[in-house]
Amino acid sequence: MEMNANYTSFVAVGDSFTEGMSDLLPDGSYRGWADLLAGRLAAHTPGFRYANLAVRGKLIGQIVDEQVDVAAAMQADVITLVGGLNDTLRPKCDMGRVRGLLEEAVEKLAPSCRQLVLMRSPGRTGPVLERFRPRMEELFGFVDELAARHGALVVDLYGSEVLADQRMWDVDRLHLTAEGHRRVAEAVWQTLGHDAEDDWQSLLPPAVRTGWAARRVGDLRFARQYLGPWIGRRLTGRSSGDGRPAKRPELLPYEAPGS
Repeated sequence: MEMNANYTSFVAVGDSFTEGMSDLLPDGSYRGWADLLAGRLAAHTPGFRYANLAVRGKLIGQIVDEQVDVAAAMQADVITLVGGLNDTLRPKCDMGRVRGLLEEAVEKLAPSCRQLVLMRSPGRTGPVLERFRPRMEELFGFVDELAARHGALVVDLYGSEVLADQRMWDVDRLHLTAEGHRRVAEAVWQTLGHDAEDDWQSLLPPAVRTGWAARRVGDLRFARQYLGPWIGRRLTGRSSGDGRPAKRPELLPYEAPGS
């Protein structure tokens, strides 16, 4: 483990969380924590290179088939791997298979980079996710085991109180807001051994509770626009990432937008 090392390259592997949904930019693209982290690392290292292979909706088997070998071949200093959560949210999930594929990914990625970073993804409260929580916690327990065996770092977002706050989540209730992604970038930055720039776990001010009618309207809009289509894709085996290319498929010099 090389804490606070001078990293010169970074490859991000995963699904919508790493692609950056829902940190929306004016041009309609997504930024997200990985782009923010790359920008901060690039600011300290001339010629810093960055690739983001993440695609929304990908299951761990697809991540292994489509991203892992590509990432390993890039021989980057830092690789982040976040995957398997989409599997746990499917109606039927073979957790033994998920663990096996995640282990395969780690065994390929860990020796190919100077530092592999894994995550316990953030979780929020709500009836939809509560039924899947045992699977999620089984996945995160295995992430800890793999990290211990392979010298990987683990960013524990799951235990964060502030990231469980509903105000950190977009209207789809599945993806973090821009502020949520900013805090994740800070958490990874600190886990890599860099000095803190702020307290990513600081709590938000007390929420102003909305009225019953406004909450019901929000729930109905969420069910119509997001929950219904999401359930439909789960039941039919379709994915929001079908046919979508990797966000940033080549390991190239990176300069954060506006820098």
